[in-house]
Amino acid sequence: MTDAPLIDPFARPISYLRVSVTDRCDFRCVYCMSENMTFLPKKELLTLEELDRMCSTFVRLGVEKLRITGGEPLVRRGIMSFFNSMTRHLESGALRELTLTTNASQLDRFADDLYSAGVRRVNVSMDTLDEAKFADITRWGRLPQVLRGIDAAQRAGLRVKINAVALKGFNEDELLSMTEWCAERDMDLTWIEVMPMGDIGNEDRLDQYWPLKDLRATLAEHYTLTDLAERTGGPARYVRIEETGQKIGFITPLTHNFCESCNRVRLTCTGELYMCLGQEDMADLRAPLRAHPDTDAPLEEAIRAAIARKPKGHDFDYSRQTVDGRVSRHMSHTGG
Repeated sequence: MTDAPLIDPFARPISYLRVSVTDRCDFRCVYCMSENMTFLPKKELLTLEELDRMCSTFVRLGVEKLRITGGEPLVRRGIMSFFNSMTRHLESGALRELTLTTNASQLDRFADDLYSAGVRRVNVSMDTLDEAKFADITRWGRLPQVLRGIDAAQRAGLRVKINAVALKGFNEDELLSMTEWCAERDMDLTWIEVMPMGDIGNEDRLDQYWPLKDLRATLAEHYTLTDLAERTGGPARYVRIEETGQKIGFITPLTHNFCESCNRVRLTCTGELYMCLGQEDMADLRAPLRAHPDTDAPLEEAIRAAIARKPKGHDFDYSRQTVDGRVSRHMSHTGG
């Protein structure tokens, strides 16, 4: 085995792994899941021990940031034992950041434990502050529970960033109120263009599409926006609102190609490695992991072979009024 870092064919070092630890969720957000989801049999999921071994291998190969996703990661039974086991990589300095994306429904229970495990930041997916609309878009969600979770996270010392999907005709009228709410609580806010993923029933992505350039223009009518050069290695472009000091991020997979600096790969809860969110190509890492319980060499070999296939970019395009580049899996499968 060699500990040479992971470099893709376009000379991009792979230092960021997003790991879905479950495909299950206690919400059914309309752009992420169908209402009656069929979830994976337990035997197909990586066990918590297998997730530890998988993530530890990536850390050994140079991954410095680990983001835990789902589904909703905190509904996975025993998940804190996994977070606690990752703490050793933070303590050794091999891992610079351990974080998660959550719907905040379970943060009231887990915020203190997450902080103790070394988590310092969480991204909370929340698209509206209107209780009725929240119930509508999440189908099963309860806004007061989410707000309690955010309160608990901030009390525990976690830095919270809100991620909101921009949906035309749904939360357009909340642009300013959400901005102000986040500012009052010292939270940054990132807006995400809706993406053409999965068969989610009757939701029409083309009708929901709210280009972030329009959203940004509306913000600029009310605030002074300063473009920030800051890049986190991810897809967001940031501005600072001078009146509040907060950062607003824009993730525009459809109207802005951000692939040239992509440093990440995504691991599903079944051990499939997706080298690009917008492509179908993936590598099965569960097979070498399970076939060789006593050595990580075949797993490392499979990881390196997968990274060698990482594409330069993806192709989502609404402009032709047919969604070319659409991928068939649900967002909850790959990890949000």
